[in-house]
Amino acid sequence: MFDTLELICMIWWYMMLFHSLHADIHCMGSEAQESPITNVKMDWSKMELSWESSKNFSKYKCTIRNRDMEGTPPEVNSTKCRFPVELYMPLHEGVFLIIEVPNTNISKHCTFSPGGINGSAIENFSCVIYNISLMNCTWQAGRDAPEDTQYFLYWQNSRYDDAMECELYIRDENGRNTGCRFQNVRTDVNKAYFLVNGSSKDSLIQFYDEYIRLYKIEILTPPLNVTANCTTDSVGCIITWQPPLTSHVENVKCFQYEIHIQTKDEPKEEEKDPPVRVRSNRYEFQNYNEKKKYILKMRARGKSCLISSNWGEWTEPIEFGQGKDYFVFVVLFLIALGTISVTLLQYCLFKRYCSFKSIFPPIPQPRDKFNISTDENSQTEYASPQNKQLYRGVVTVVEELI
Repeated sequence: MFDTLELICMIWWYMMLFHSLHADIHCMGSEAQESPITNVKMDWSKMELSWESSKNFSKYKCTIRNRDMEGTPPEVNSTKCRFPVELYMPLHEGVFLIIEVPNTNISKHCTFSPGGINGSAIENFSCVIYNISLMNCTWQAGRDAPEDTQYFLYWQNSRYDDAMECELYIRDENGRNTGCRFQNVRTDVNKAYFLVNGSSKDSLIQFYDEYIRLYKIEILTPPLNVTANCTTDSVGCIITWQPPLTSHVENVKCFQYEIHIQTKDEPKEEEKDPPVRVRSNRYEFQNYNEKKKYILKMRARGKSCLISSNWGEWTEPIEFGQGKDYFVFVVLFLIALGTISVTLLQYCLFKRYCSFKSIFPPIPQPRDKFNISTDENSQTEYASPQNKQLYRGVVTVVEELI
């Protein structure tokens, strides 16, 4: 019951979506005679062409083409023809439909022409997938679109998925939708269908549609767990990593990597080594110099698999290598700094000591009678000039008594 309800909702959505496309089918028969093929219809939701015929023919041949591609599925034996997904093509530029009866000159040529004001459809539509499951789509308003034109985006991940309208629009300063953000996007190999419809109060707005293989618009994340192990032997440095994360590919052989190694102390204009490209998850850097320091970054892209062939995001810069040994310079600097500090300390102490001596002069000591001459010389420098002669007389009397 739920499956039936889901199918009914999906069919209703397609009817509403494609019914809102302003376009007409104009047909004309073969020039030789009036064609028995009439009432040509196209169910764009199923990419199924149908018609009526006043004569019973055993075989019919259908062709669909636009200015970029053309496709013809196998002949059919009924008045219905379904085009395969490989022949799904955008409709906004017009599509040519041809119904032929093999081995006769009977045919019907029809043209699907979008309606609406020329130049009112959006321009520069583009989408990008990043961080594995996030997608942004952006566009610009049609150059001749009325000022009140508003745009709405519908999309379908694959022909087997439900169609959805954008849930988070990006708007300009006038409130007009100019983009959409998507979450939880599943990247696979099928074509996703995008349709941007427009509406205006007084005018018909042309639609824009496009089929996109989502894996082609994905920006790959940087490679994971990048490490560099360096030795002094001839091997140099061994750089290893893991492939970037994707939602649909796990084969490690599906990637190509670009490795960029730069000497840290050299300016960019002096770089000599071009980036290296490898297919494995291991690279030997043989130009390693243990006296230098290096900066490593890398990125990835798809190769020989259904992965975007555009280069992904760079890893954060990773430094490896020992670089110059500044330990000796540091030791010498500390020794010089210590010597200067000790010298300054000694100078300060010496200056402070001299200041104390001038403030607190030496106190005269008692005279030693056994060392009169020495004491006399010591005391003389503290005697005043008036008492100097008296002092000598006292010394002479003392010597005679002894």
